[in-house]
Amino acid sequence: MTDESLIREVDEEVRRDEYKKLWDRFGNLFTVFAVLVVAAVAAFKGWQYYQQTQAEAAVLVYSEAVKKAGEGKFEDALSALKAVNHQGYGQLARLQEASVLAEKGDAEKAVAAYDAIAADPAIDPLLADVARIRAGYLLVDTAKPDELLGRLGKFDKDSEVWRNQAREIFGLAAYRTGDFVMADRYMNAIFADPETPPAMRQRAQVMVQLIAPNLPKT
Repeated sequence: MTDESLIREVDEEVRRDEYKKLWDRFGNLFTVFAVLVVAAVAAFKGWQYYQQTQAEAAVLVYSEAVKKAGEGKFEDALSALKAVNHQGYGQLARLQEASVLAEKGDAEKAVAAYDAIAADPAIDPLLADVARIRAGYLLVDTAKPDELLGRLGKFDKDSEVWRNQAREIFGLAAYRTGDFVMADRYMNAIFADPETPPAMRQRAQVMVQLIAPNLPKT
């Protein structure tokens, strides 16, 4: 045996002794740690599977409810929507529930449902804004412009995503109540906005033409 091989063998023996001492001292801790890691991974995978199955079940129930609403089976649709048990789809189900109430002609309950969604701090802010706008459209034929401004006034800014929807609501309510100057201002703002969807711009143009004969003569 050469000096080099002897040194290597002694070195390996020393390392084995050190490893054994470490294992004798901390082996149980290493085992417990390994078991905990495996258990944590298994629990995470189980949670992911549970979330996936819950989401898939919610999609099926939600889709079936939307289908029933499309067929005019409003009560069945409402019952199905209440059964959606999922955080994300549950919020969509609440919006759809309010929409179904509106479709079946129960505007008062629909507005109350939209208002409840908008006031719920657990609701996604984007969905809360959708609820506010939808409630506003339902109130166009009954609410005064001032009431609608109180509800949706925060959207009447050029930086707001829902500005044109809110302005259409204000303009229609103003036209209904005979405030043609206000109606003209909002409809022209919609028409002039380059980001206004084509269909809405066309509606605004029609409204501007209807309002024009009623404006004060200058």
